[in-house]
Amino acid sequence: MSIEVYRDAWGVPHLRATDPEELAFAQGRVTARDRAWQLEVERHRAQGTTAAFLGAAELGWDAFARRARLADTARRCLERLDATDAPTAAWVRAYVDGVNDGLAEGARRAPEFAETGLAPGRWEPWTPLAVWLSTHILFAGFPTKLWREQVATRLGEEWTELFATDGPGTAGSNGWVVSGERTASGAALVAGDPHRFIEAPGVYQQIRLACPAYDVVGLAVPGVPGLAHFGHTGSVAWAITNAMADYQDLYRERLRRLPSGGVEALGPDGWRPAAAHTETIELADGEPVVIEVIETDRGPVIIGADGETGSSAWESVSLRYPPRVTGELGFGTLPGLLRARTVADVDAALDGWVEPVNVVQAADTRGGLLHRVAGHVPVRDRANSLRLVPAWEPAHDWEPAPAPLPRAEVRGHAVMANARGLAAPLGVEFAPPHRAARIDELLGASAEWTPETTTTVHTDTDNPSAARLLAAVRQAAEGLSPAASAVRERLLGWDRRMAAESTDAGLYAAVRGAVVRRLAAHEAFAALREPAPYPELFRPWLALGPRVAYALETLLTAGPVPAGDVDRIVREALEEVGAGEPPAAWGVTHRLAPWQALPDADDAQWPGLAGDHDCVLSTSSVPGWTDRSARASAARYVWDLADRERSRWIVPFGASGVPGDPHHRDQLPLWLRGELAPVTTDWNRLTAEAEHEETR
Repeated sequence: MSIEVYRDAWGVPHLRATDPEELAFAQGRVTARDRAWQLEVERHRAQGTTAAFLGAAELGWDAFARRARLADTARRCLERLDATDAPTAAWVRAYVDGVNDGLAEGARRAPEFAETGLAPGRWEPWTPLAVWLSTHILFAGFPTKLWREQVATRLGEEWTELFATDGPGTAGSNGWVVSGERTASGAALVAGDPHRFIEAPGVYQQIRLACPAYDVVGLAVPGVPGLAHFGHTGSVAWAITNAMADYQDLYRERLRRLPSGGVEALGPDGWRPAAAHTETIELADGEPVVIEVIETDRGPVIIGADGETGSSAWESVSLRYPPRVTGELGFGTLPGLLRARTVADVDAALDGWVEPVNVVQAADTRGGLLHRVAGHVPVRDRANSLRLVPAWEPAHDWEPAPAPLPRAEVRGHAVMANARGLAAPLGVEFAPPHRAARIDELLGASAEWTPETTTTVHTDTDNPSAARLLAAVRQAAEGLSPAASAVRERLLGWDRRMAAESTDAGLYAAVRGAVVRRLAAHEAFAALREPAPYPELFRPWLALGPRVAYALETLLTAGPVPAGDVDRIVREALEEVGAGEPPAAWGVTHRLAPWQALPDADDAQWPGLAGDHDCVLSTSSVPGWTDRSARASAARYVWDLADRERSRWIVPFGASGVPGDPHHRDQLPLWLRGELAPVTTDWNRLTAEAEHEETR
């Protein structure tokens, strides 16, 4: 086969081949060469084998990945793909062949392999499906149901949804489409930025895939073929955000062990056999750990799988999620997206999407516009969406067919930002309306949008969620010390901008943090401060402090803390900040904190950030505990339907995952400034890396 590899000025690979399978091979091969360490970490995460080279700190994840049956589900989904869509299955296999072809070369370039003693392994045809599952299994936030269970049982049923909001464990996004009526060119723009936990290397890979059947630029997920979430074919472009839909359920299971050693689970039809076996997790820094893996008719047992010996019963929690039930992961959608020419093509392809459930926007050069939800949301009792439900009650079964998916007409522009709106019938917890409302306001202020001016939306730092705390600060006028009064006056004169250089933003963050800590310490929440009886892996969803921080707007005016105590807490926070050292500029403490499998020794290298959780420039920290930001824009993009070469994009770090490579982190300065790099599609302006004659 003939594969041509080109690079633009930012090292982004542009691949050209003679057919889609050769192109998939090329995508796998170049990804392995550029990001071998990242690919192998993701493969091991999907298999539950990371502790073997990263140590005992990864044991919790490995146990969950195995108990949730991620790898086995991926195998099942590939078997179904083989049976129902052989061309797509062959396309996935071609990608895997490419990964295996380039992995050894990529590993030689990546120092992490030598540092950990890890040898590059071999990808199986189902590995990309397992990577997709492991990347998104926590995306819908099913651990929030564990939190609501704690709230309902410890605080009271009436408070079950008190903390309902877009919290620290949820990944969101901004997205918007502007019709040609409101752009300078007369053609539509599709723009936005996915908010995810920032990882280094990044979770999105800029790439171009070209063959006689299609020519597409976009953002790929390393380890997965095609361009699932963001792409521009020249005539149509699409993008997604998290719909915040609820499509995973947790069941309270009653299990018992038989004298024979087998396990039974109590279901609607009585006690039935459950599949059970043991697996061994190897540890780099300790003795191997043997875990039991159990699966009931509802799904895999993810909590409490290790029960008592004998015939005594014990309780556990099982997880039911669509791919495990249906054997469908939606990979058949991916080639259809690459071949799309119109929004109708994108729309038709997305009918086969499964997870995560997304809000999709698209536009084409014919003036077509699309705004819809895509994915599989099971139909079941409302209680399933709120808390753990009893496995033995038939009312909590799933209906055979999934829920119908909403769509809406685009008039001038449309915004998607995880707020309650288009996808409201499908979920429980949504982001506050601030980002969506602010983007809508900004877009409404012009009818001459261009890719260049769109960056003003991406980088907007107005913080609408501050309004309620500022109102409480305004009321706290009586009995303050001179220092606290000075803090109050500064905050009331603040412009609500979370600029990195703003000392007033730093002052606001300090007061907010003090309020959050005091609210979390209030006696009304004493029962929620007790550790929850669930694995440490779910701690981000179960810790009281972050829950209070992200529900602060609600808790200032509602909830079990009396209004008088709230007023006192705000005054005490003003006094605390007034008595301390003057807070630094926001960017001094609000620094990037990316996840890395092997963290850098020099943590101080990471820069300060503008923005905040509810700003359009969303950079999330955990107020009251840390100003460090682990979640932010994992990419930014503007797809121009007038001229693809006028499109723009950026990722936090760079095209290469290899430390020391010129393109390892060369985009970081632009990302920090809110600038976008050009999308180059003219082959004559690219640099040919090599022409590879390969035989598979």
